[in-house]
Amino acid sequence: GDIVYATLTMPQGIPLATTEKAVGQLQEAAEALRAELAESHPGEVFIVHTFSSIGRQLARDGPRDLRPETGGAHLAEVALELLPAMEREIDTVTIADRWRELTPPIPDAVALAFTTQAFAAGAAIDIQLRGADLDSLVQAASSLRTKLATYRGVKDIADSFRAGKQELELSLRPEARPLGLTHRDLARQVRQAFYGEEVQRIQRGRDDVKVMVRYPELERRSLGALEEMRIRTADGTEVPFAAVANARLGRGFATIRRTDRMRVVSVTADVDRIVTTPERVLADLRKDIPALLAPYPGVEFVFEGEQREHGRAIAGLVRGALLALMLIYTLLAIPLKSYAQPLVIMSVIPFGAVGAILGHLIMGWDLVFFSVLGIVALSGVVVNASLVMVHYINTRRDRGLPYLEAVREAGIMRFRPIVLTSLTTYLGLVPLMFEAAVPARPLVPMAIALGYGVLFASTVTLFLVPCGYVIMDDLFGLLRAGGRDSGAVDGLRTRPVGD
Repeated sequence: GDIVYATLTMPQGIPLATTEKAVGQLQEAAEALRAELAESHPGEVFIVHTFSSIGRQLARDGPRDLRPETGGAHLAEVALELLPAMEREIDTVTIADRWRELTPPIPDAVALAFTTQAFAAGAAIDIQLRGADLDSLVQAASSLRTKLATYRGVKDIADSFRAGKQELELSLRPEARPLGLTHRDLARQVRQAFYGEEVQRIQRGRDDVKVMVRYPELERRSLGALEEMRIRTADGTEVPFAAVANARLGRGFATIRRTDRMRVVSVTADVDRIVTTPERVLADLRKDIPALLAPYPGVEFVFEGEQREHGRAIAGLVRGALLALMLIYTLLAIPLKSYAQPLVIMSVIPFGAVGAILGHLIMGWDLVFFSVLGIVALSGVVVNASLVMVHYINTRRDRGLPYLEAVREAGIMRFRPIVLTSLTTYLGLVPLMFEAAVPARPLVPMAIALGYGVLFASTVTLFLVPCGYVIMDDLFGLLRAGGRDSGAVDGLRTRPVGD
């Protein structure tokens, strides 16, 4: 896309001034990047605007697990709006990587991610850990983050566990049981002392005024006042807090995510696709994860993010491709009145896929999901040339020509139309193949698959279909001869076999 996002997550409960200071560091790094670009490219402006938000991240689409449900002083985001991709020499990923390098380490930062995607199906690497024990999940996530950091090209490693605000955990000592004290009594009295107990409401005009009874303000400012507090038992006796209870500082949970009634923690990371690919990293990681999670019994892992969406998309695409092939076969078999000739016509479809792959190699593009979409669409296009040739052969044979002569004549007469239709299709897709606009980028692999697939499959059609037709006719001739010798009824062909 044309916007680079720096998403910052600090610990919950942190002062707003600390988050503002961290945002200032990001903005200073952005200004240093602006000056560096201006020095290396005089007269050109790459960064058009800078946006920042504290308390809530900027509105945009993204992986659901990374989008906060609520705002807070611990969340911030800085965005750089760049010139459109067609008007600048430096790509967005390079600018984002340089911004990351110029940003100094931010103390206490839970996560800092630099993203450039205009849209995404999920994180490039997203491993969801599931289990019943949250402590084991957090430790396993830490081990997994350490492992991911060893791979070249893997960056912005984080997990979805977020510690909540600091809290005071109270517990009863064994000495409190004989006195009849319960956790409920302890919590209620501490709450009354420091938060207050409502004893009266006074109506003042349209407002309700609550009257709260609690400790004076000077005795509520420090935790030392808690140790000096007295706890009242059921018979009215007051005992020191330290004699019947313990207090320790801890942190609660910001959120607890569950899937299938199991707690989950997601470990996510981005990948520099120039250095490596998510598939390569996950393929290697899949072998090491069982040993990595062995010290944490009950912890399971599932691949989410891009991998899950990729699997779902491919499964749906396979079903759609099979249905399309069945429909193509049916539409060919009915007018041709043959079960075998559609197979000869459709035999060029795999060669169309080979041409699409070769086209990606020639153009220097990776084979991506949109390429597969183009290959599926290609299966309905490459049969046109085969259908024209088979139909011409059948027409000549209906007029009494021997099948070898009909095949030879079809190859000569249909050569020019097949070549011209293939070239016009390819040339019509050439502008899209070389389109540099960002919105058109997903369509470029599809255009390459269609253009080169049609070109290669049509060339193969000129040789494959005539040979396949002759082989099919010879096979049916042998079967027909064998059927006459055994007295079987011939129902395989509807057309006579020529000499």
